[in-house]
Amino acid sequence: MSEPKKMIGAYLPGDSSVAFKEYAIPELKHGEVLLRTKASTICGSDIRCIYNEHLGKGPEAYQQEMVAGHEPAGQVVACGPGIREFKAGDRVVIYHISGCGVCNDCRRGYQISCTSEEYRKAYGWQRHGGMAPYIVAEEKDLVHLPDSLTYADGAQVACGFGTVYEGLEKIGISGNDAVLITGLGPVGLAAAMLCRCLGAKNIIGIEAMPERIEIARELPLRKGDASIKLFDSVLAAGPDNEAEVRALTGGHGVERAVECSAHHEARLTAIQATRKWGKIVLIGEGGTLSADFAPSRDMIHDQKTLYGSWVTNLWRMDELLERLARWEVHPEDLITHRFGLEDAAKAYELMASGKCGKVAVCFDEELEA
Repeated sequence: MSEPKKMIGAYLPGDSSVAFKEYAIPELKHGEVLLRTKASTICGSDIRCIYNEHLGKGPEAYQQEMVAGHEPAGQVVACGPGIREFKAGDRVVIYHISGCGVCNDCRRGYQISCTSEEYRKAYGWQRHGGMAPYIVAEEKDLVHLPDSLTYADGAQVACGFGTVYEGLEKIGISGNDAVLITGLGPVGLAAAMLCRCLGAKNIIGIEAMPERIEIARELPLRKGDASIKLFDSVLAAGPDNEAEVRALTGGHGVERAVECSAHHEARLTAIQATRKWGKIVLIGEGGTLSADFAPSRDMIHDQKTLYGSWVTNLWRMDELLERLARWEVHPEDLITHRFGLEDAAKAYELMASGKCGKVAVCFDEELEA
């Protein structure tokens, strides 16, 4: 079958709407492959920086009428010249930023922080992404998707689950740890799933939105097996959260905290509810830190460590896919709604409302799942 020449894709005008147009599929250049999109999930940063308004600057600047979607997974259907590793039929996940490949950050696998203004381009932001039937991607940005994982699993790995995994690796999670997770949207839910897989026994969540509280309380580690929940306790956000967390941990507080909400009060709770010598990682983008934060009282005197963490690297993404397959857990279990491309407007509107788990735009067999 010959390669398609044109396709319909969705882009984000920046006024809380979705628009469609016809795009030409360019001839593949050296090192490029053509993917048939199977699943493309929606990230909170899409809503924050593109969907409502085009607010992003620098690496987060959205180029007008680029096909949206920076969390895609698909199948290779054609290869350009010079392809070394991948072939038609391979199931793959795209690392969502294509970097120059030669700066220090790219050599470490952190294309997210590529320093080249000319060559750093994120899928769905400065080059076409996953909200279309096909994607042209560079081979260096691809990672093999294990057969036991679905495309909807893989779509979440580079940005959502990969971002969380990177943060958890910074602070270290084991069976010794009680863990607090603030903000229980898709990133917070991913944090709970990975903390459970890494051995954490007492996982406490805090969330302000009733719909997300209900989802967090009900979700199991594995679909169809309610014996292991993602969370041991889920609290409604409020002024007594620190005391509530300490009451659930023998008065000590948690060893590890993962802040996913970007809310200033939640960030303060994550820091204050962590016990002496504990570690906290900030993952949620945007916002500020509460004016009530007192470094000596809240951090220095208790010898706590605070980390910032942004996305992940290529080798760790590859490692995470292998471990997800080994753990027999599926990121797709966090997807509460699937839509076809023609209903992408409904998908973005729902994600913007926050009254959901993960939202995906799917194609072919993934839409029927």
